[in-house]
Parts: sequence; C-alpha cells; structure tokens
Amino acid sequence: MPMYNFTQEDLLQYLYKETSTEKTAAINIALNSNWNLREQMETLSSSLQKLNSIKLISPRKQTIDSILNYAERSLAVLSEES
Repeated sequence: MPMYNFTQEDLLQYLYKETSTEKTAAINIALNSNWNLREQMETLSSSLQKLNSIKLISPRKQTIDSILNYAERSLAVLSEES
C-alpha cells in the first residue's frame, strides 16, 4: 500500500465516510502507526462532535431577503456591464 501524506481535508473526508476504500484503508493503517496523525484525527473528531451538538438557529426572513436582493442587484449590474 502506498505511503500518503494526509491533509486535514483527507481526515475530514474520512470522518464523514467520504474516502475511497483504498484511502480509508491507508488512513486506518497510518492512524495505527502515526501518533501525530492520530492526534490530528482526535482533534478533528472532537471538534466535529462539538459542532454537531450546537443548536443552530435559522436566520430571520428579513436577513435572507436582504441577501437575495443584494445578489439580484449584483447580477443586474454584472449583466449591464457585459
């Protein structure tokens, strides 16, 4: 199995079960032998658990409408410039 230098993006994909079978196996092997990688994974995993426990509040309708209006005006300006 080839040796990888895993990025935080790779580890996040692993946590979300979005890695290929080959990459998942490589990360599992690396986690068993690489203390630094295991520490990074534990930090990311802990952060993910904390994020998942936060109750999110939806923005006010007025805020969403303001964003959509701004985007619409921006598109109109870009269309005029073309």
